[in-house]
Amino acid sequence: MDAFGSDSIPSAAIPAAAQWRPGSPIDPDAATAAYLATVPPAVRERSHRYTDGGYWLELWGALLSAAILLFLLHGGWSRRIRDWAERRSRRDTIRSYLYYVVFTLIVSVLSFPLTLYAGFIREHAYALSTQSFGGWLRDQLVGLAVSLVLGGLAVSALYAVFRRFPRRWPVIGSIVGLGFVVLTVVISPVFLEPLFNRFTPLTDARIRDPILRMAHANGIAVDRVYVQDASRQTTRISAHVSGLLGTQRIVLNDNLLRRATLPEIEAVMGHEMGHYVLGHMYQFLIFFTLIILAGFALLRSVFDWAVGKWGERWGVRGIADPAGLPLLMLILSVYLTVLTPVLNSYVRGSESAADAFGLNAARQPDGFAQIALKLAEYRKLDPGPLEELLLFDHPSGRTRIHMAMQWKAAQR
Repeated sequence: MDAFGSDSIPSAAIPAAAQWRPGSPIDPDAATAAYLATVPPAVRERSHRYTDGGYWLELWGALLSAAILLFLLHGGWSRRIRDWAERRSRRDTIRSYLYYVVFTLIVSVLSFPLTLYAGFIREHAYALSTQSFGGWLRDQLVGLAVSLVLGGLAVSALYAVFRRFPRRWPVIGSIVGLGFVVLTVVISPVFLEPLFNRFTPLTDARIRDPILRMAHANGIAVDRVYVQDASRQTTRISAHVSGLLGTQRIVLNDNLLRRATLPEIEAVMGHEMGHYVLGHMYQFLIFFTLIILAGFALLRSVFDWAVGKWGERWGVRGIADPAGLPLLMLILSVYLTVLTPVLNSYVRGSESAADAFGLNAARQPDGFAQIALKLAEYRKLDPGPLEELLLFDHPSGRTRIHMAMQWKAAQR
């Protein structure tokens, strides 16, 4: 083992400007530029098209969602769904759940063409998907079923809060929302993720043991590393340390195993462990609760104003009426869209902190840099400063490579 971890990357794979030379310190700027120069122009241009197209997809998706929600309100469909649910049950909780099921099915059908293009056609066009249409559709239907169950329970609980606490619902509703997020995080590794992929223990000791040593050295009490068969769906590389309250597990996908060297794998796993050790999940839960609390406070005023102006036409009686769910979702969607730069900056800060942790834990700066290049297949490698600030929820490849080269230069 050398100064930068086990099975170091051969020097021939490292740009000259990023290599140690006697009496000549590494210049992080020059080393970063040398790494970026290894990406062929065609790959860089393809990545730019994919990223830029993603921005437009987000815009069209938001506009389509708003159009569907307004259609349900102005066309009277939301009121009709509510009336149908009221005829099916006398219990308000059941009515809310039935409304959510029908509402979700209608929205899913109306938005399906864009979902098909974004999730299947476009992914195949960029050689990022490995799924047949049947396999992709199966995953979509499973995701829809999960949404109908968990989303229905969450919406039913939220409307119970609206009815029971007509004045204090923003605070209590935020707490209820937090509870459902925690529940989802806890059950996801054990019950939800296996609905989409198969997880098997990693048996290759050459890869498994360094990962476990790194985990144990940083206080992560696990004795297994799991492999996710993500290649049945995508060519992307990924990994994660997920779960809470005893359900945590270390997972890397089979694309990472197949396409990356051991130093690259260690760099990725060091980053993912950073999220866990630094408590980013708990921090996110607190941040999310504050965001939702502020959103609910805004929602109260805007919802009441809109219902006062159009409520009679829409047939919406008030905040506790499930027929107002499209309006509620529209207001929150606009609120979260406006907050996109803030949310991106928060997540990007967490990712940067995990990057720094991973560099210190794995000690694989060149592995880290080369993984950043692999991610450039579908993430713009070198965006403008304003684009990265406003639209990126991860540090750009350039930023990550520069951090790795700064770390490497500081070691001598």
